[in-house]
Amino acid sequence: MATSVEFIEYVCEQISGFGIIRYKKMFGEYMVYVNDKPVLLVCDNTVYVKLLDCISEKMQEASKGVPYQGAKEHYILDIDNSDFSKEIIAIIEPVTPLPKSRKKKQGI
Repeated sequence: MATSVEFIEYVCEQISGFGIIRYKKMFGEYMVYVNDKPVLLVCDNTVYVKLLDCISEKMQEASKGVPYQGAKEHYILDIDNSDFSKEIIAIIEPVTPLPKSRKKKQGI
């Protein structure tokens, strides 16, 4: 089951007001960017956050799961709890690096 457009828009609404929020469809699912930083992975209508030390205490009660085959285990974020979701993003956004820019291949 793929993530619905309605769900990804709901995710973005839940964390709105935090910064520039956008999403991008990737490998059939979605990555949510906050201030151009990839902070949330959304697969099968489930929101995943990397297992980072800076949120381990706050996420200790959270379930864990693997967003797609071959991926590392992630925390599952309760996106219905908007305040908590924003709190987690406030912690991870500053420590998440901007993605490296890809250099375009030059034709021969």
